[in-house]
Amino acid sequence: MNEATLTEILLVDDEVSLREPLADYLARQGFGVTQAASAAEARAHLAGGACDLVLLDIMMPGEDGLSLCRHLAETRRVPVIFITARGEATDRIVGLEIGGDDYVVKPFDPRELVARIRSVLRRAGRAPADAGEAVVYDFEGWRLDPLKRRLVDPDGVLVSISSAEFRLLMAFLDHPRQVLDRDRLLDMVQGREAHLFDRAVDNQISRLRRKIEPDSRNPQLIQTVWGGGYMLAAEVRKIAVRD
Repeated sequence: MNEATLTEILLVDDEVSLREPLADYLARQGFGVTQAASAAEARAHLAGGACDLVLLDIMMPGEDGLSLCRHLAETRRVPVIFITARGEATDRIVGLEIGGDDYVVKPFDPRELVARIRSVLRRAGRAPADAGEAVVYDFEGWRLDPLKRRLVDPDGVLVSISSAEFRLLMAFLDHPRQVLDRDRLLDMVQGREAHLFDRAVDNQISRLRRKIEPDSRNPQLIQTVWGGGYMLAAEVRKIAVRD
């Protein structure tokens, strides 16, 4: 089946002259598109249904896109791509640190946006290893289901994890006991323009440690390798789960 036919996008932008043509274009590419002119409309839609990815403007009347993204990172773990006229490096860093997956500056080529949508979905969804087979990761009693984006602690308790924390954890799980420097981590979890976000990696690692370490001030799982980067010091098992 075609990836795009399975993808529902929520497009949140108060600028109708951009929103409607973009929605039409995405629909022609095979995506399902729901439009929202404000964060309030987006929240109402999300309360009544699901989506696979959110395209989100930052500057909107009422609640802005950064606030809505923070809410999504805490509650829904749905990938978010910012589409905004604010293109300064500091704006991008803030957007990614609070849970955004990518950042596209207006005006943009819609073909590039579609490519970024598909890239984010690949990073977030992690296609199963075989047809009909999915894989979950087990490490030190923790278990991560990449397709459902569910992280469960050794006591069986579901732990909320943001999109950025999920991508970072996946990078470590795919490369256990390997030292990953900031540049490599950024390339794996942020993609394009990763050089802008070197400060974001340290912040996200600190947040991830608070989720999975018994004592985040003395981390045992995600260790700092001075002069080298970071390393997941754990055995990782991939367990096949058939539907």
